[in-house]
Amino acid sequence: MILINLLPHREEKRRQRKRAFFASLAACALAGGVIVGIWYSVLQQMTSAQESRNAFLNAEIARLDTQIKDIATLRAEIEALKARQKAVEDLQTDRNVPVHLLNELVAQTPEGVYLTAIRQSGNVVSINGVAQTNERVSEFLRNGLYNSPWLETPELVEIKAAAAGASNRDPRRLFDFSMRVTLKRQQGATPAATAASGVPTAAPAKAS
Repeated sequence: MILINLLPHREEKRRQRKRAFFASLAACALAGGVIVGIWYSVLQQMTSAQESRNAFLNAEIARLDTQIKDIATLRAEIEALKARQKAVEDLQTDRNVPVHLLNELVAQTPEGVYLTAIRQSGNVVSINGVAQTNERVSEFLRNGLYNSPWLETPELVEIKAAAAGASNRDPRRLFDFSMRVTLKRQQGATPAATAASGVPTAAPAKAS
């Protein structure tokens, strides 16, 4: 018996190929969608992780900025404390400066020199006096330059013959002089200088 297929087999094969083609397109589209979804998810995770790291870094930077400000404030407070400490030390030292000054003038004034006025302005001391000779004044300058731990850079301002009858200490001719001397800044007073607290304001020496 012979069977004859009367159906349009070519159209049927064509439809099958179309279905296979569209099925392949659908599978490719689905696979592409899955891949895109996975890649998007990975990107989202990476972005989230980076944002977390950025937030952590920003928080640490803010904390470090606060610490830096605290350190700057502490440094300013330390500098202020040092300045106050130095001011207190300077006051402590300057409190005994007049004593040291008068003690040095007593020690360094040679015989034949009489001091009549002493004025201090800061570290500069102006001294007026009367001397028997110019050599006595020169000796006074040398003593202030080389022998005193508290006096330095003595400078003679003026020396002139005293007017007749200006002084009754010595009948011979006397010389009026004025000089300047600088006080050295000391870190601490010596015990011997500190003990000399009863020195008078003028330091006349006995005439030879």
